[in-house]
Amino acid sequence: MREQRSWGPLLAVCAGYFMVILDVTAINVAVPVIGRELSASLTGIQWITDGYTLVFAGFLLTGGALGDRLGNRRVFCSGVAVFTVASAACALAPSAPVLVAARLVEGLGAALIVPGSLALLQQAYPESAARSRAFGLWGSMAGIAAAAGPLLGGLLVSTVGWRWVFLINLPVGAVCLALTLRQVAPSPRRAARSLDWPAQCAVVAAVALLTAALNEAGRRGWTDPAVLAGVGLAVLAAAGFWVRERLARSPVLPPSMLRSRAMSGGAVIGLLFNFGFYGMVFTASLDFQHTRGFSALGTGLALFPAVAMTMFASVLSGRLSRRTGDRPLVVSGMTLAALGLAGWAVAGAEAAYPLLVAPMMAAGFGTSFALTGSTATVMGAAPPAYSGAASALFNTTRQIGSATGVAVGGSLLASATDHGTGLRTSMAIGALAYVTAACLAWRCVPAAPERT
Repeated sequence: MREQRSWGPLLAVCAGYFMVILDVTAINVAVPVIGRELSASLTGIQWITDGYTLVFAGFLLTGGALGDRLGNRRVFCSGVAVFTVASAACALAPSAPVLVAARLVEGLGAALIVPGSLALLQQAYPESAARSRAFGLWGSMAGIAAAAGPLLGGLLVSTVGWRWVFLINLPVGAVCLALTLRQVAPSPRRAARSLDWPAQCAVVAAVALLTAALNEAGRRGWTDPAVLAGVGLAVLAAAGFWVRERLARSPVLPPSMLRSRAMSGGAVIGLLFNFGFYGMVFTASLDFQHTRGFSALGTGLALFPAVAMTMFASVLSGRLSRRTGDRPLVVSGMTLAALGLAGWAVAGAEAAYPLLVAPMMAAGFGTSFALTGSTATVMGAAPPAYSGAASALFNTTRQIGSATGVAVGGSLLASATDHGTGLRTSMAIGALAYVTAACLAWRCVPAAPERT
């Protein structure tokens, strides 16, 4: 296969993943304008963002199981189609309830796209060096979209209107679908495997309840009865999922996979570094806009140093992993990110913006540098028949980490005696999460480079 053609699967998969993550971040800038134009209540405005997140996080494991059973390319393409059509419905929505319903469908499409993306990359790039580079570029899409979202969203809302935040997904979705059908080979189907619907329902309930509770914790506080009830019910649903998996003939995630140090450890590392990175992005965004008076567009530009490093770090880590193995990359990346957030905590809330550039660059570089190795660790520990489920597990824990980081950051800023104390505490907790991830990587990530 010629080199210029060999990266077609990567372009297709990254286009779909970028579209999903961009939609999460760009909408935050547009929501106030949407609320005014559609006369939405406060609850309606919240559901425009939270509804998408709940469905997306809740159905990731279902999307992974469907990919393993029906073929990851088929499910990925179905997800792109659903997401694109739902984006059109969002853009044309005449009222807030219609927009919320379309956002729920968008979240379902995203849950079908993301698990298949890693599985398709593993299928398309069996050689370890090429696969590491592909995983690295895939991972960098999240960081780029996270910071480009507010920038692009602010630009679209201020020029052509909020509906274009959704309309822009249409050409991206069409290109992604065409590239996938043309460049990605059909995936094997395992129709004999059952989906185990009781387990699927339990995990959807657990993740959705936990995500909802975390979203509310940032607004209501951690001791609010609704938050405590949501966490308690999520724990019960998770326990029910575990019991069902132990008894099922064809479990969604076989217990042997979860007992794997690389699989479970890699998933927890993903949770921790998403906690640190997205907690930083959230609290930094609030600091730049509410304390420093930056506009939404200015905030996107202010966060650019963190994003600029993600692409460079992902390419570098993909090239180095063949020689060093994944463990040194994950440990050093998490350590560097921890130093970045610790530096911000020491600098304080009143520090001049130039003093914050280096901490942001360290956090962005370190997170992306570690993501390639942790992704390869999780996917390498999974049998080929469960690649979709492994991808879903990794991305589910990352979503939980993101939601927890935002919730903790929001509650600290709201409950602290002053804004500066809340910001410093949030950055310090993020640094501790990175240090924990580095220690876990030392034990769980394989040391030797993969030879294939």
